[in-house]
Amino acid sequence: MRQDTKMAAEAEGFATAIEMPPPGNGSEGGIAIRELGHSYGELETIEQLDLELAPHGVLGLVGPSGCGKSTLLELIVGLREPSRGKVEIDGASAAAARLAHCAFMPQRDLLLPWLSAIDNAALALRNRGLRRAAARREAGELFERFGLAGFERARPAELSGGMRQRVAFLRTLIAGKPVLALDEPFAALDAITRGEMQGWLANALSQHPRTVVLVTHDLEEALYLCDQMVVLSSRPARAVGRLSAPAPRAVDRDEAVTDPAFVTVREHAMHLLREGTK
Repeated sequence: MRQDTKMAAEAEGFATAIEMPPPGNGSEGGIAIRELGHSYGELETIEQLDLELAPHGVLGLVGPSGCGKSTLLELIVGLREPSRGKVEIDGASAAAARLAHCAFMPQRDLLLPWLSAIDNAALALRNRGLRRAAARREAGELFERFGLAGFERARPAELSGGMRQRVAFLRTLIAGKPVLALDEPFAALDAITRGEMQGWLANALSQHPRTVVLVTHDLEEALYLCDQMVVLSSRPARAVGRLSAPAPRAVDRDEAVTDPAFVTVREHAMHLLREGTK
């Protein structure tokens, strides 16, 4: 398969996944996980998990590589059905119903190289039936707020890694779903850009509240961006600890992550992570 054709197919799959019919009025994005377990044949990936996340809460999932974090995220949003147990979003447990509540942002930004930044951002709106001019206008209203003003017509190859991620996040946000599922969105960025994007995302979520489930291998990122963090063990994954982020947190990221209370919780999380790999 040619590379451009492959990318189009992947992006179309992404768009289809996030552009299910919108949930009914009044949905807020509360998540409940009850006795969840999952296996691929004889390979057990998730032992048992019980979690709750209130509407507009931000939950971080951390754990060693290969422990099942991304699988858990896919189970939550309805891309997979669990082998046992139940996941509910606003009381809906069927996979299609959960998916209708969720916008999913994978590690790769999946921007289409032949579309401009604004048309990539507006893809979710176009898939909902908006005409191009209306979709561009709605997406364009957020470009300045997202630090993208002046780059509306730029192609993805002309954007920095951080700007590509902003476009991808904007596309995810304007899908209009109450739950955002973010799978290591900044993993491919260098350390400086990653820190900048963490600060930017924290600000974006304060202005556009959503229920968020974030998968990351970065403890500092999880504690800075999330209200709660669940530390998972090696496969089969189980929760070895649940931590709350220090509060109140400084608005400035560098100040927040160097605060003694923040450092103490981060060290506790690191201890739990080590224990979970034994």
